[in-house]
Amino acid sequence: MKRTVALLGVLAATLALGACAGPGREGGAAGPPQPGGTLRYGLSQAPTCSDPAQSGTNQTLYVTRQIADSLTDQDPATGEIVPWLAQRWQVSPDATTFTFHLREGVTFSDGTPLTAESVRANLDSIVHTLGGAKAPLAATYLAGYRGTEVVDALTARVRFGAPNAQFLQATSTPQLAILAAATTAKPAEQRCLGDTIGSGPFTYAEYRQGDKVTLAKRSGYAWGSAIFAHQGEAYPDGIEFTVVPESGVRTGSLISGQLDAVSDALPQDVPQIEAAGGQVATASNPGITFGLQPNVTRGPLRDRAVRTAVLRAINRQELVDTVLGPQFRAATSPLAHTTPGYVNLAADTEFDLPAAQRILDEAGWIAGADGIRAKAGQRLSFGVLFSQVFAGNQAVLELLQQQLRAAGVDLRLELASNADYTVRQNSKDFDTIYYNTTRADGDILRTNFGLDGRNLNDRDAIPALDAVLSEQLRTVDATERARLIGEAQRLVLAEGLWLPTIELSQAIGVAGTVRELKFEASARLQFYDTWLSGR
Repeated sequence: MKRTVALLGVLAATLALGACAGPGREGGAAGPPQPGGTLRYGLSQAPTCSDPAQSGTNQTLYVTRQIADSLTDQDPATGEIVPWLAQRWQVSPDATTFTFHLREGVTFSDGTPLTAESVRANLDSIVHTLGGAKAPLAATYLAGYRGTEVVDALTARVRFGAPNAQFLQATSTPQLAILAAATTAKPAEQRCLGDTIGSGPFTYAEYRQGDKVTLAKRSGYAWGSAIFAHQGEAYPDGIEFTVVPESGVRTGSLISGQLDAVSDALPQDVPQIEAAGGQVATASNPGITFGLQPNVTRGPLRDRAVRTAVLRAINRQELVDTVLGPQFRAATSPLAHTTPGYVNLAADTEFDLPAAQRILDEAGWIAGADGIRAKAGQRLSFGVLFSQVFAGNQAVLELLQQQLRAAGVDLRLELASNADYTVRQNSKDFDTIYYNTTRADGDILRTNFGLDGRNLNDRDAIPALDAVLSEQLRTVDATERARLIGEAQRLVLAEGLWLPTIELSQAIGVAGTVRELKFEASARLQFYDTWLSGR
């Protein structure tokens, strides 16, 4: 496992700094765990798909993570990659070949066994069936995929055409979780309908899109991750996920005992939750911060000076203090501070309205009678496409709209449904798009900004940036890879390809009867060890 240690040295050091943000990562223990009961959870948004490979939003992943296991897991405290479905693995010195030795006796919930063929079918289906349109994150994790060799029933060898240093960590993500053949053989759309079959500690009992999801405990489950607090079946008999978009209703349902835990607890909710004997558990998401990604082929954002000025005109601390609260942080880089390879670029993201105004003046953008600038008959106006996947998005953007107006910039808010947002995102039909992407590996920069990734900027080649994004993927030395990821952050910011605002944190309202509600390494919830007391 020496190669594993080399790949993860920086990761462990970085995650250890941010793993316990906020008032607590789990409910305190109260006696020995008690199995039984149904945990009732209030989601702020509806899950978009029952298939973890196609899951993108936090609210969706809270559900899909429970029904499917991954080859490996990632320790949220240290960043170490640990066994799960794979007992052990070897990585070739050039990081092109990954050999996984699977646990014996693992079965999917339809009774079929986990085999090396299961691994091959899953990875092949992501590349050849789902692709980047349906599974954008999973597809980039498999960049350069050449196939999986079934060495024997329990040994799978995954090959890439070029070094892929990020792949081992990718095998711990929900997007590369292993599903049964009955699921991987289906078309993409049919995999989203609620009959997804995994090997996880829970199974789908009911899936009503946009309304409710019910999970049932998997009888006989005995192959949990090495970092789970216990082995055997999950403690809860089931989990009921109900979609409750209004934050006040979620909080009221938690306080009244109708729900046991809720997503996106707001700062004003905290006193009520604590007065009722609960708490707000928080964790900071690693990966790409929330920010605006400009389409550099249209409108005034084609002008790099405009992008630089907007970067300086954002008062990030005001966004945190006014809208979000102390469990959030102002972004100081394209990457969140809990991400491996993060570099603090606070000097380059510092709020400086006079500097923003000067940059626009020098670039020929002159303020009009209404205060909005123009150049050669074009107003300095552009839209921002966003959805409500995070409850604070609209309030953050409304304040950002005011901040940019002070610099003479007109920001138009374009709220879209999740479905319309996805269509416009995939077709790059926007001026800017507002989102974040969670992953505990700095390769997420290649996913979002690389020419072989999503490239939502719709940019042409930038040789310096393209070189470091490619080189970090080939680099197995942790220190050198971190240096390259740091340089990539600087270049993304310098080119104005990302205009960061805030780091996302999960803020989960938890009743006093809920114990051991835990976040995994990517700040998503893992309910396996959770138990209920006093109910």
